[in-house]
Amino acid sequence: MEISVYNIKGEDTGKKVTLKDGVFGIEPNDHIIYMDVKQYMANKRQGTAKAKERSEISGSTRKLGRQKGGGGARRGDIKSPVLVGGGRVFGPKPRDYSFKLNKKEKTLARRSALSYKVKEDSITVIEDFTFETPKTKEFLAIVKNLNIENKKLLVVLPKNDDTVYLSARNIQRMNVTTVSELNTYKVLDAAHLVLLESSVNAINNF
Repeated sequence: MEISVYNIKGEDTGKKVTLKDGVFGIEPNDHIIYMDVKQYMANKRQGTAKAKERSEISGSTRKLGRQKGGGGARRGDIKSPVLVGGGRVFGPKPRDYSFKLNKKEKTLARRSALSYKVKEDSITVIEDFTFETPKTKEFLAIVKNLNIENKKLLVVLPKNDDTVYLSARNIQRMNVTTVSELNTYKVLDAAHLVLLESSVNAINNF
């Protein structure tokens, strides 16, 4: 399918770019999207949660009361899990939460997320631009010209551009990424995608 290209003033340039059907027009696979987002979130977990179990608590091992006849549950020493300050039963231990997902599955998930954005009419393509120096005011002007200032945006650049990144860094609900760093989570987390013209060509090769 073809989509119009706008300039930074929000004007239709009359140019069209092609969104490849194999990337932007597939039937989305919800389960693969779920697995890819789950992996992304799992990989961000530090996995450092730790609670001391009975054998790791400091304290005497003397049995506090008789086995029977006390009128309550049996308990051993002061480190018993049934007592306040005792050890934790099956407490968390440091672990690695990451898991493997095949490259083809991750590609399918990313394409599914992009296809959802096309169905929702949540993609805007603009001409390539940059700034001489970081200017938040100029970046805000571009967003307002496109009439998408009230949405959570993801701007996709073809490559790293510090002036654009720094210009958008302090704006709420605004994220900037590159084609190489684009993933399923970032696409779904944004309400609207802003793609630079040369970014579309790169994404079409996903």
